[in-house]
Amino acid sequence: MAIATLIAAGRLDDRLVERALGLLREIDPKASFSHWIDEGDAADLRFAGDPKAARWVLEPLGRVDIAVQPEEPRWKKLLVADMDSTIVGQECLDELADYAGLKAEVAGITDRAMRGELDFSGALRERVRLLAGLDQGALGLCLKERVEVTEGAETLVQTMRAGGASCLLVSGGFLSFAEPIAKAVGFDRVKANRLVFAGGKLSGDVGDPIVDAMAKRDSLIEVREQLKLEPSEVLAVGDGANDKLMIEEAGLGVAFKGKPVLVEAADATLNHHGLDALLWVQGVRRRDWYKG
Repeated sequence: MAIATLIAAGRLDDRLVERALGLLREIDPKASFSHWIDEGDAADLRFAGDPKAARWVLEPLGRVDIAVQPEEPRWKKLLVADMDSTIVGQECLDELADYAGLKAEVAGITDRAMRGELDFSGALRERVRLLAGLDQGALGLCLKERVEVTEGAETLVQTMRAGGASCLLVSGGFLSFAEPIAKAVGFDRVKANRLVFAGGKLSGDVGDPIVDAMAKRDSLIEVREQLKLEPSEVLAVGDGANDKLMIEEAGLGVAFKGKPVLVEAADATLNHHGLDALLWVQGVRRRDWYKG
């Protein structure tokens, strides 16, 4: 059996649940209501059939986030998360480029790379070259003034850590941002690219090896094997094309406000709620969420 979790905080009523069941019964006439996770916010439906088919058949529900997965294991023991436009709401390199007066040019390249239209490594090197000569102090200023943690990110990470899970922040961005963000949010592991400095300024180079889509996937596998976990015990979340391989590798892959190429590959989409909604996806009631 499989579970379809419906999430519509403050709006999930019996009418909406019944509509979802009507749609789900197109693939399983015996689909049924399982239980409320938090009444009015999130509920589980149980069905037999292809999870991907169930996800697409539930798409007409509109402003409802939907996760479809096997019934067990529900709780994940490893979270692997992208950073830019996922754990934080910005693309850090785009914001840094604004300090050099190049935000529009750099952001255009970023958007095409995240849509899968450009080679990620080449696009990364091209953007960093444009910033050669920028003072190193601009990074700290950018982090302080421009970068904000996404709603629910800390709650998700801290609740999972409290439940014994490990949390890896893996980014195609840079350690200069990823390390302080990981510390602030509560990740116990971090992997990202390294900027090269010369004389207190950006040299325009990126340290090798590049953390690209394959490196993200490999990092997930490496930590999963270290922890002796099954693929089904891993949750991965990201937003762009360079997250696709790790999303496909995870037992539960989530597209957070994702680009179309990632939405197609994901098991779940999260477009209308903060990242803490992924606790409902794991069956955790709000009363058990971390409260900082």
